Amino acid sequence: MAIAKEALWESGHDESVEVNQRALIDKVLARYSGEFTVFRELLQNSSDAASKRVEIHFETEAYLAHKNSENGEGPSGEWKLPDLKTTKVHQWSFKNDGMIFRDEDWSRLKKIAEGNPDEEKIGAFGVGFYSLFSVTEEPFVTSGGQWMGFYWKDKKDQLFARRGAIPRAQDKLDPWTTFTMPLRDPAACPTPFDFVRFITSSITFVAHLSDVSVWFDGHRLARITRERGAPNVVGLRSGLKTDSSKGTMRAAAVEQIPLSIKAEVMYCVYVAGSSKPRRQVVKPPPKAEAAVTSGFFSSLFSSLTSAPRPSNPAPSANATVTKEIEQAREAAEQIKLLEVTETSVLLSVFAVDINVKLDEKMRQELQRATKKNPPSKMRITQTGKDEYDASKKEDSKQPEATGSIFQGLRADIDGTGTARVFIGHTTGQTTGIGGHIAARFIPTVERESVDLVDRNVRVWNEELLDMGGYLARAAYEIEMDHVRTLWKGGSGATTAPDDELQKWLRERALHALKFFTFYPSTPLERVSSLLEQSFFSCAVVRGFSFLGATGTPPFPIMSTVGVHNAADVRMPNDAFSGFLKNLPLVPKDILEDAKKMIDSLRERNMLKDINFADVTQELASRPLTEPEMIACIKWWLGVYTDHGGSKPQLDRIRTELLNAAVLVVGTPGSGAEQMVPMSTIQTFLNTRGAGAHIPSDGPLPSHLLRLTISRNFDPVLLSSALGWSELSIVDWLRHILDDEVALSHPEYDPTKSTDFADRLLNILAKVLPVVSKSTVDAAVQLLQPKACIPTSLGLRLPQEAYFQTAHIFSDLPLVKFTSESPIKGNLEKILLALGVRKHVDLQIVFDRMIKTGDWTTADLVKYLVAVQTTLTSAELERLRMTSAFPKEVTGSDALEKAKVPRCKASDLYEPLDTFKELGLPIIDWGGRTKWRGNTDEAKFLFNIGLRRFPPLEALVSLAASENEKIRPVALKYLLDNIPNRYNHYHPNNFAHLAFIPAVKGDTHDIDSLRPEDVSKLRVQDHPPTTKLLALLQNSPPENSQTAKTWFQAMGVRVSEFSSSELKTLSEMLFVPVEQSDTSQGRTIQTNPSVRLLAPGQCYFKGDSNAQVHSKLFVFVDFGPGANLFLSACGTKREPSVEEIARILLDNPRRFFELCEGRDNFLIELRNVAVNRRGLSQTLLTLMKRNPILLASRRTRKNKKDTKRQSIDHDEEEDWDLEYDLLKPDAIVIADDTNAYQHFGDAIFAAPQDDLLEDFYMELGSRRLSALVKEKYKTSAEIKHSRKPADIRNLILERLPLFLHEHSHAKVQVPYSWLNTEANFVVRAFGKITVIKTLNFGQVASVKNQDASAVALREGRGPIQLWLADNDLLDMYEVSTSMCRLLFQSPKASDALLFMTILSTDLRALRRRGYNVDRILRKQKAERLAADDAARENAQQMALLGSSKDKPLPPPIPDNQSASVATSGLEAPIPTNHNWRRKFTVKDGPGPEHTMPGGLPGGNDELVPPMAPSAGSVSRPRTPSATVTPQSNIAANIDMAIRACREERGQVLQNHENMQVVKEALNEGYCDISGRTGNLKLLGEMGGIKIFASQEVQDPSSVLTNKDDTIARFIHIIQPLANVYGLPPTSLHIFYDLSGDLIAFNRNASLFLNLRFFEAWHDAEVKAGDLSKAYISWYFTLAHEIAHNLVQPHNSEHEFYFSSICEARLPAFSKLLAST
Repeated sequence: MAIAKEALWESGHDESVEVNQRALIDKVLARYSGEFTVFRELLQNSSDAASKRVEIHFETEAYLAHKNSENGEGPSGEWKLPDLKTTKVHQWSFKNDGMIFRDEDWSRLKKIAEGNPDEEKIGAFGVGFYSLFSVTEEPFVTSGGQWMGFYWKDKKDQLFARRGAIPRAQDKLDPWTTFTMPLRDPAACPTPFDFVRFITSSITFVAHLSDVSVWFDGHRLARITRERGAPNVVGLRSGLKTDSSKGTMRAAAVEQIPLSIKAEVMYCVYVAGSSKPRRQVVKPPPKAEAAVTSGFFSSLFSSLTSAPRPSNPAPSANATVTKEIEQAREAAEQIKLLEVTETSVLLSVFAVDINVKLDEKMRQELQRATKKNPPSKMRITQTGKDEYDASKKEDSKQPEATGSIFQGLRADIDGTGTARVFIGHTTGQTTGIGGHIAARFIPTVERESVDLVDRNVRVWNEELLDMGGYLARAAYEIEMDHVRTLWKGGSGATTAPDDELQKWLRERALHALKFFTFYPSTPLERVSSLLEQSFFSCAVVRGFSFLGATGTPPFPIMSTVGVHNAADVRMPNDAFSGFLKNLPLVPKDILEDAKKMIDSLRERNMLKDINFADVTQELASRPLTEPEMIACIKWWLGVYTDHGGSKPQLDRIRTELLNAAVLVVGTPGSGAEQMVPMSTIQTFLNTRGAGAHIPSDGPLPSHLLRLTISRNFDPVLLSSALGWSELSIVDWLRHILDDEVALSHPEYDPTKSTDFADRLLNILAKVLPVVSKSTVDAAVQLLQPKACIPTSLGLRLPQEAYFQTAHIFSDLPLVKFTSESPIKGNLEKILLALGVRKHVDLQIVFDRMIKTGDWTTADLVKYLVAVQTTLTSAELERLRMTSAFPKEVTGSDALEKAKVPRCKASDLYEPLDTFKELGLPIIDWGGRTKWRGNTDEAKFLFNIGLRRFPPLEALVSLAASENEKIRPVALKYLLDNIPNRYNHYHPNNFAHLAFIPAVKGDTHDIDSLRPEDVSKLRVQDHPPTTKLLALLQNSPPENSQTAKTWFQAMGVRVSEFSSSELKTLSEMLFVPVEQSDTSQGRTIQTNPSVRLLAPGQCYFKGDSNAQVHSKLFVFVDFGPGANLFLSACGTKREPSVEEIARILLDNPRRFFELCEGRDNFLIELRNVAVNRRGLSQTLLTLMKRNPILLASRRTRKNKKDTKRQSIDHDEEEDWDLEYDLLKPDAIVIADDTNAYQHFGDAIFAAPQDDLLEDFYMELGSRRLSALVKEKYKTSAEIKHSRKPADIRNLILERLPLFLHEHSHAKVQVPYSWLNTEANFVVRAFGKITVIKTLNFGQVASVKNQDASAVALREGRGPIQLWLADNDLLDMYEVSTSMCRLLFQSPKASDALLFMTILSTDLRALRRRGYNVDRILRKQKAERLAADDAARENAQQMALLGSSKDKPLPPPIPDNQSASVATSGLEAPIPTNHNWRRKFTVKDGPGPEHTMPGGLPGGNDELVPPMAPSAGSVSRPRTPSATVTPQSNIAANIDMAIRACREERGQVLQNHENMQVVKEALNEGYCDISGRTGNLKLLGEMGGIKIFASQEVQDPSSVLTNKDDTIARFIHIIQPLANVYGLPPTSLHIFYDLSGDLIAFNRNASLFLNLRFFEAWHDAEVKAGDLSKAYISWYFTLAHEIAHNLVQPHNSEHEFYFSSICEARLPAFSKLLAST
């Protein structure tokens, strides 16, 4: 392949690549979007040419003409300065005095993209000169006597240059290199002020340029000069890394260069303003006098005048004078504008020499990108604090809004983005710090930002930025070294610098911090990020810091005590300011003004908060004064509170804190100075509690915290946070009672000083309310052994002293205070607690008085009452237990006084005559004082135990004693005091005692007692229920009359029986029943015809025992009262469905016999079917396995007639039905009437009743249609018959009508699909034969039948309808065949309905209520269209014919049209086919047939169906010649009502067989799908459960907020439930927020919507009008009850709805009449 390429290359020829130079230059210049691009490039070229001076000229066309004229060499001052804002400039000129152009320079000037290879030169890309083409078409360059001009040849896209020599004048060579630029489009000159500011910034970092002048039409607007001072080599910082991050650069030396820039600027430059907003707002100049000016001067000085100049001054007589004044003023303004203002700025430029170490590959890549070798210099400007302030001051002096000309050079300490990156000239890239950075960064082509995209260039620029961060850090540390030196120089040995010097140094340090604060740079934010990263990372971690922190790089920062490493400086915290005086902190002004840098230091963990080590270090270095110690404790309490209390770590820190802290007391250096280590403190005085009463003038413990400190804090916090305890009264008492303290301070010894004992007891009295009982007890324990009670006999022990009230003996020491303090209140309590006595000891009293016989019992008790308040509980208890009271004696015992027994008060009774008669021991009260039970003496005796009445047991025992005198007294006392004193009396507790008077032999009689006495003694009126239970168990009633009497009596007392007793009764055999054919219960020996049954085995007579139930169950009726008792015992009103089903399972054939025929048996089956959901799963399983279902099989009457080959002409009269009870899986559902005609004599079929068929299928019966398989045989197809097209059009025309009426099942294929010609194909054949095959159990049968129509479909292919052309078409067969394919499970009623619609005239259908107007209109339109089409041309006809493949779907009847009427199914049927016999079995009554086993047959009549499955419609029955009996209808209604039951679910799931009533639906009264969401049970009210939908936000609030509405709703529906005889629990109320649900029937549970009642009837019911509510909900309930029989809304449902309303109308009329 390589050889082929070379051969091809050799055979080729060269062609030049053409470049559109104009487009190239334009595209290159398009990237030069910066300001003053042309002058930036020319200044760069001047610097590269070592120029020192530059002149820039802006010249107008007039001035150029003036200058080029013969007399144009005059002085420039003669030329008037034009308007700098509006005057258009026609030519720019740029002149420099650098090296004149060499040949290589002229050559390079013509080349694009060939930069200067000198690394010290700024030019890099070789496109700078071509920036001139952005303003001019033909730049002209002169240098060294030569010139070069550029032009576009033929004014097209190719640039040419022409070069020549300049004629010399007088052998004088022009030293200037000049770039002349005639402007392409004359325009005003650049904004003078902004341009001069640009020049000022540009001159800063250029190598040689030091003088730049700006001229306008011969007037020098500004001159910028730069003077560079002598460099100061500062050396490399020892603590900073000199290598860059990647090691390609190393700092070799750092020097500081002073730089002075001076600006001489005409005043007109300032006046012309700036296009950029001034960063600092200055005060507006003072208002000048109104002046009339004109021209340029008016526009320039408009800001100096406040009064507007009149636009059209009115002429005056002094016009000439005014004009002269204006000329004079204009001349003065001209002079003012030409005045020159001199300003200057001082800068510090830090420069670093860089040694570059690049590998060869990197060097080559940079050489390729820049055409230069790497440079080795970097500079950064810094404005010191003083220079910055001077510049700001100078800035404020400017009279205009422009500000200072040096604003771009001044430090950008506010991060406004004025500090830029210089690459010889300024770029658009900001540095992010306060100063400019100059280095040979490699910029992007447009030179607006640093290139960080190119792989190799990025590495170079990032390394340069790394060195920039190093240089910035070095400059910062140099400045901080100067501040540190000045601080130390201004400090003394122990003193800090004066406040003025400190302020100046802090401001200088703050300026440095703000200067080197890093803000996001633009447009590349990464530039400042790299600088900041290097600024902080270049520092070297050195050893341990001042506070021992390691791992943190040093960073000098100003603190409150001078410049320190940031690791040693802490963030200020007011909590520490009161006691940490020597810790270096960040000054407040630095914290506020340098917040960004402070935050950055904190993020780097270089500046930290004050920690515990700082605190302990300063506390260990010096003692704290009292104010400082208060501040320290305050801080610690805050820490403790903030950290949530005691923790192991806090406890350890507290210990260290107390060990380090020392308190200095007294004047430092004096003899009174005292050092108190805080570790020795253990207690403090709580001045807010008892401690306030402890005298501070007396001796106090050494471990007590000084009161001057402790009074400043919460005692609770002192205790919890510092572990100190409050100095309690007990602690203080222990201290003053200490022997050494008492010896050294005898004046404070309470056992020696009566005054201090007086003071001490008063102190204790004062603190008594605020101390605990344990404290009082401890104080008492300390003082009780001390003789500290001042008495009339001196200081005595408390036990030896008495109060003044104990004066019955003269030799007692009574309490006496020297201070004469009244002994009452708390002082009295203290004395009592110490043991000072208020009364004389009782034993002394007994010894001195009682034994002498001077006092009686009354005298003794009187004294005790006088001193009872002083008696202690122990003394009272001893008094109760002491036998000190004499017992009254009579007779011979009274003579022996010495032997009078003494007893405890509790052993004696009060001295009453009744107690004497009862023989009870009474107290001897004496004869001098009469006993009264309400005196204080009596109450005292009762308190210590004297009895007021005998115990009940003792009293009853006395009433039952053999003493005839005592017995009646005791009984009378008992009867008199039962209500008050013996209300706990109960006769059961004394059943073993005979104390009630009784006569008549063994029978107790209470006639001798009064009725109220009998009531008091609680003699029973009736025997207890336990005895009644035993009576029924042992001697049950033997006949119904006895049972009625007993049961009626027990019915009155039914509430007395417990639930366990009622449960026992429900299983007990005691109900006599005269029935011999039941095997339940047991017989009575005395009367064998009566059997005893349990109540649970019986049912009450009534409607429920009609028909068959009376033979299956036992029914009783003993009357209302007796029935009430039996009901409580478990007798039910009717048997449950479960019980009926179990009897059916026990013996199905006997059940059938007892039903006396098929009809009653089917009624029972329907009852079970309706309530099958309430049956247990076990019972349903048994029903599936047992022969309990009734089925029938066809049998031919005349068995000799066997010649018939087909059943086509058989009549129903030729068949009888054979009935049998079979298992569900042996029975077939005859859902295919045609197949049933064929195989009805071979199978047993279920009764044709929707409810029963669904029930049979649930138990396991199968559909006949699923068992019969069909095959079809046809003759030859008839191709040209019109019948297929006509039938197809008829079906498609009438099908929408049929589908509109058919709503119970989903259509398998949509009408639109069927309307497509390819999807519905109708074909005609000569003959069609259907072969039907049945395989079911032992039955295997095949039948052939000719058919007029069959429909078939293979897989998902088209539907085909085959028609027999040899016979008259039977529309019933057409409809039957189509319904099989249209629906999943078609019903016979579907085929009948479809047949009616297909075979009936449209107008007849309309008369019957079908919406056929659209079809008629369509037919009329088609006829009109056909007439119009006949008149059209052939092409139009062809177009009409092309739409055959896509016929329009027939219109679907509107929902608003009338629905199918009840008579719609009675349309005339074609007479050529007997369709009736295809639908049902024999019509009308017939002879009875006997099934095997003697099962009697019945007639063929089928009662109206019960309840079909959800989603089905009832099947129309064959018209019957007989009328259904009213009894059957009534039985069905009763069955529907009894089927209603309670809903037991807590949450009702949506679409669970619900039938709803909706207030507005086109298709019917209610809709099964109308409910969305579930219902949740809230609770009950009045026995009715309340539900709420899930959309209700707070369901529980429904019961509380709407309780009144619910109560009124229940008041309406409960009487209606009684009208219908509904079980009360079958009604439920629900509440929702939206929707059309009024009510629904869920599994025979009825739900009514509270929202509709509230909206429609609540206000009327509340006002007393109940009639409308009754009527509305009466019909609503009837509608829902009818759904228990028929779920879909059809004629059957309407029939039962009307029947239910009619049946209950009389009762409802009575209810309405009562309102």
